[in-house]
Amino acid sequence: MSHEGTAAITGRPPRVRLFLAASLVLATAGVVAGLSLRVVESRELSTWTQAQLTPSVQVVSASALDATQGLTLPGHLDAWIAAPIHARVSGYLKQWHVDIGQKVSAGQLLAVIETPELDQQFEQAKAGLVRAQAGVRLADTTAKRWKNLLESHSVSRQEADEKASEAETAAANQLAARADVDRLAALESFKRIVAPFDGTVTARNTDIGDLITANANGGEPLFSLADTSRMRLYTQVPQGYTSSIVPGMTVKLRVLGHGGEVVEGKLIGTSRAINRASGTLLAQFEVENPRQDLLPGDFVEVQLTARAAANTVTVPATTLLFRAAGPQVAVLGQDNKVILRDVHIAMDLGDKLEIDQGLQPHDRIIDHPTDSLGQGDVVRLALPLAEGSRREKRA
Repeated sequence: MSHEGTAAITGRPPRVRLFLAASLVLATAGVVAGLSLRVVESRELSTWTQAQLTPSVQVVSASALDATQGLTLPGHLDAWIAAPIHARVSGYLKQWHVDIGQKVSAGQLLAVIETPELDQQFEQAKAGLVRAQAGVRLADTTAKRWKNLLESHSVSRQEADEKASEAETAAANQLAARADVDRLAALESFKRIVAPFDGTVTARNTDIGDLITANANGGEPLFSLADTSRMRLYTQVPQGYTSSIVPGMTVKLRVLGHGGEVVEGKLIGTSRAINRASGTLLAQFEVENPRQDLLPGDFVEVQLTARAAANTVTVPATTLLFRAAGPQVAVLGQDNKVILRDVHIAMDLGDKLEIDQGLQPHDRIIDHPTDSLGQGDVVRLALPLAEGSRREKRA
């Protein structure tokens, strides 16, 4: 049987033998290619895994600030003079003569208070003064008579001295009565509420018939008056820019709702103290208001020319690390090792920070650093988006 099988194989046609040999070669080549591909993929996987163990970071550069730069700060306007008008006497409001929005002059009558109790006290005080004056005349006459009697030795010196003392007491009582009359006369004058200065009535909080109470501790005023011929501009200047606030300086201010109109203000003075809560200096400017279209309480944008501190740079706010050591920024060294630097924030601009200590221009700063990033960690730069997309497509 074996002899017959061998004979059958050797007796196959040449084409069959050629096909079998080619199939064997192709199968061998396929196995070798598959093994080679598996080795290459395993090597790439090992390389990719090792790369993933090294954190990938993106870097940004610190930008140097110019020596002088424009700085925009929020501010608000107040009237040049503003005063609440309170009642000095109690009674009922008899009449008011001005309403909100009206312009008034100094001394102009605003309202009248009816004070029946005060009027009666005033009349009583005047009667008391008349009585005191009569007492003075009687005491003086009596004292003179007893003095003459003393010269004729008709009375004792003790009795004469008593009459002289009674005359002095009567004179003192007259002075007290006159002072009481003057005091009540002054209160009577407060029945007429008058404007203390030229201005505009900004509030009226009373009406005819209202009970008016003179309250020494304050309370709601009858009127509010403001002089808006000039305005006071207040703005908070960050501590890093206080050296830019110098006598005689001017600023530009843009008032919201005024069509982008720019107005000029001149420095009056500063608080000369840094607010501990905000780290700012309060500055006050004078703003002319000839058309009186600027209103007390207006919010404004103040534009001033500021001198930046030396070596001040700007970085995105997303680069900052908040840790126990204070604010820090992660800088990438030449060997792709992380360097943590302590920095000082001169000004927080929201999406950007001005740093005046700890950074140099063109430092490579890690953006969006992770909390686990430490001093001396080795990192790699993230691939650009296009290259990363190509790698994903190849994968």
